[in-house]
Amino acid sequence: MYLDLSFLTKELQKEKINSFLILQNGKNVFSYYKNKKQSNKLHKMNSCTKSVMSLLIGIALDKNFLQSIQTPVHQFFPKIFASQTDGRKMELTLYHLITMTDGLDFPEFGEWESFAPMVFHHDIVQFVIDRPMIHTPGSHMNYNSGCSHILSAILQQATGVKTEDFAREHLFNPLEIKEYRWYQDRMKINKGADGLVLKAEDMIKLGQLMLQNGIYNGERVVSENWIRSSTAPNLVTYENIGHYGMHWWVNRLNKTRHFSKENNYYFALGFGGQYIIVVPTRNMVIAVTSDIYADSLRPMRIIRENLLNHRQLGLYD
Repeated sequence: MYLDLSFLTKELQKEKINSFLILQNGKNVFSYYKNKKQSNKLHKMNSCTKSVMSLLIGIALDKNFLQSIQTPVHQFFPKIFASQTDGRKMELTLYHLITMTDGLDFPEFGEWESFAPMVFHHDIVQFVIDRPMIHTPGSHMNYNSGCSHILSAILQQATGVKTEDFAREHLFNPLEIKEYRWYQDRMKINKGADGLVLKAEDMIKLGQLMLQNGIYNGERVVSENWIRSSTAPNLVTYENIGHYGMHWWVNRLNKTRHFSKENNYYFALGFGGQYIIVVPTRNMVIAVTSDIYADSLRPMRIIRENLLNHRQLGLYD
């Protein structure tokens, strides 16, 4: 039975939320746009870009452009690493970058207040690797947008094409994503942390690909094993957000129960309230674009209060 979600529209109208889409069982069951322009607007995904980078790294591994998630980072940037004095940096792998367990001093969610000054540097990869190491790699998760940008630089090296071009061939074309922009840095590297701009209707396609374990329109785009690995809860540093997987956040529907296949949901999160949320047990995907820069977590609280914590989650129960 279909449930009336007009109550949700009223809630969204109170906020600076531009678009809010829900797919369940592959069908559009709810669409909200603040105005007519929003449905065709390319939205800056901010850090939701990181989750797209995760998909691209998985595809590159599937297609043997990258040999292993345990490949040392120094193999890609020998000149930069040659000047490092802390030998622990030689232990850094792709796994440490994609789980943000790199151990580098990167106070993005601290004194930098969600803005990494790497954007002003002529070589972002150099800036990030030059940061002091304060934890053993793999021991501690700390939010680091620099990791995502280095992954983009590695992908371009490994494939011989720009990240944007690799994405077009292996991800966007299979998902029929035709309109987008992907900004780049001064070194002509597509910004792996926050550079992608998409329509909300295409953001939700990415969530549907995840929900369908890497298959879209009957075509295998990325391996099921990568989907499973990248959305497994790893370390937790920010209790108010959740655990971190491989560039996807992971949380529990019922906070009183343990992480499990039946209790987990996972999501991409971007500054200002951009979201791609996947709830496997309900066969549901949610995409949100917002301008709530003072409180990026506000849309998630609305979702938890109005959907995830209530029977409205089961729109077709």
